[in-house]
Order: sequence, then structure tokens, then C-alpha cells
Amino acid sequence: MKNEQQSIFFNAMMTGLFIGIIDTLICLGYNIGYRSHTGYTPSELINVSSLIFCINLLLTVVGILYYAFIRTFRLGSTVYFVVFLLLTAWLGWRSAEVHRFVDYKENQGFRGLLTGIVLILGVSASCLPFLYRNKKFLDAVI
Repeated sequence: MKNEQQSIFFNAMMTGLFIGIIDTLICLGYNIGYRSHTGYTPSELINVSSLIFCINLLLTVVGILYYAFIRTFRLGSTVYFVVFLLLTAWLGWRSAEVHRFVDYKENQGFRGLLTGIVLILGVSASCLPFLYRNKKFLDAVI
């Protein structure tokens, strides 16, 4: 039984890490595309190194949270999915209203970049149960 729980924890955490690696690539592509399309240049907060480090760490922790959800609640996957979908919607709404710069154009650029990254991460984190339950994914990747 203990080995089975460790396997569940390991699979949940590694699924989160895998999603983090994929999301890092997606967010880096979004960052490059968004900046080249809009001309937004400030990079003190959102830059390549912060994206690489924070996304992988965040989604590994999300995998651990998923393990806690499936151990705590009877329908843990469903509860997790609903909570993270609502959290994504709320964070997307809040990030679209953030005020970082005095200059209107720079502020709008930051909002667009931040909101896009939040939505990418939120949707991916919400879909973690689907990958975790996929037998082919667990066999081939994890």
C-alpha cells in the first residue's frame, strides 16, 4: 500500500513537471511572439530566466497539489479541475486589470503578456488530471 501511494505521488508530481516543461516552451514562444508583434520591451519581471525557473517550479508544486486533492476528496480529480478552472478565470480577470507602469502603452503591453501567460499556465494546470489518468502517457512518458 505504501508503495502504491508513493507511485501515485510520483506520477502526479512528474505529470506536473512534464506539463511545466511543455508550458515553458509554449510561454517562451508566446513571449517572443508577443514582444515582436507588439513592440513591448521591458523585461524586469517577465523574462526568459524567470519563465524557465518559475513555470517548472510552479507546475511541479501543482502536481503535488493534485496529489493532495485526490487523497483528500472523494472526487479529487473533479474538485481539482473545477477549482483550478475557477482560479484560472479569476487570475486571468485580475491580470487583465493589473497596473504596473504609468505609461499606458507599456501597461497595456504588460497586461497582455501577463494575461497570456496566466491563461496558458491555468489551462494546462487544469488539464493535469486528464494526462494523469491517461495510461499511454504514464507508460510512455513517466
